[in-house]
Amino acid sequence: MYAVIRSGAKQYRVAPGDTIKVERMPGKVGGKVTFDEVLAVRTDEEKLLTGEAAAGAKVTGKIVEQGRHPKLTVMKYRKTKQYKIIRGHRQNYTAVEVSDIQI
Repeated sequence: MYAVIRSGAKQYRVAPGDTIKVERMPGKVGGKVTFDEVLAVRTDEEKLLTGEAAAGAKVTGKIVEQGRHPKLTVMKYRKTKQYKIIRGHRQNYTAVEVSDIQI
């Protein structure tokens, strides 16, 4: 069984026992999280639920970690005008371990 959920502006395919890194969510490590915006659910009977049938489903999980991704270097460069700008970026994330999918 798996589900497709939306968190922020991204979609994730999750199954019970999976750990996913979503954008920063409020809560402390060990706290419970519920994803109400479920787009599709694939059941054990090989049935795919979408639309209103999947809208009633809920995916629950537990916050495992609040962290930051590794640093990415962003560089702007123009070869003729002595223009070079280097910036770094680290995105915040919340690691969630999916525990249950309820239909």
